[in-house]
Amino acid sequence: MDRERADGQLAQIAETVGLAHRLGTRVWLRGGWAMDFFLGEQTRDHEDIDWFAPAADAAVLAAGLGALGYAPLEGVPPEQQLDFVKDGLESSFALVDLAPDGRALVAGGPWAGTPWPAGLLAGPPGRLDGVDCPIVAPGAQIEIKRMMPVWDPRRPRRPKDAEDIARLRAALESA
Repeated sequence: MDRERADGQLAQIAETVGLAHRLGTRVWLRGGWAMDFFLGEQTRDHEDIDWFAPAADAAVLAAGLGALGYAPLEGVPPEQQLDFVKDGLESSFALVDLAPDGRALVAGGPWAGTPWPAGLLAGPPGRLDGVDCPIVAPGAQIEIKRMMPVWDPRRPRRPKDAEDIARLRAALESA
């Protein structure tokens, strides 16, 4: 594993959680880092840091990240996702709307208003290398990794997704 890259990403995860706390908003790790925080160990190298964040707080979060030296990246429609880079490391924030019952909904684009898997943001925080971080619930992570190729056929299941599903299921079964 690329230890320097991982250490930089862990530092940015801690920085982002601290920023969200200071701003009075929330963020939740998703993807590979969320799995690692759930398992309490790094399982592989990660290309980027994936998050969920409330769409209602996107502007304040973007301003806060900018003040910390994160530069916005272009590409994904801003009503769906915000992408940033700092020190050569990318962070992506998929935006969610929060329903009155607490359920997370797709915030923008053609699927706006569609519910994410139940309990998506209701999982316990994860911990890795002394960093505590809100994470996507493991069962919802499995559902997302399992269903993404169905929801978006342009995104076929990758070998690492199948490996992540197996790791998460094994950890949940042994808990």
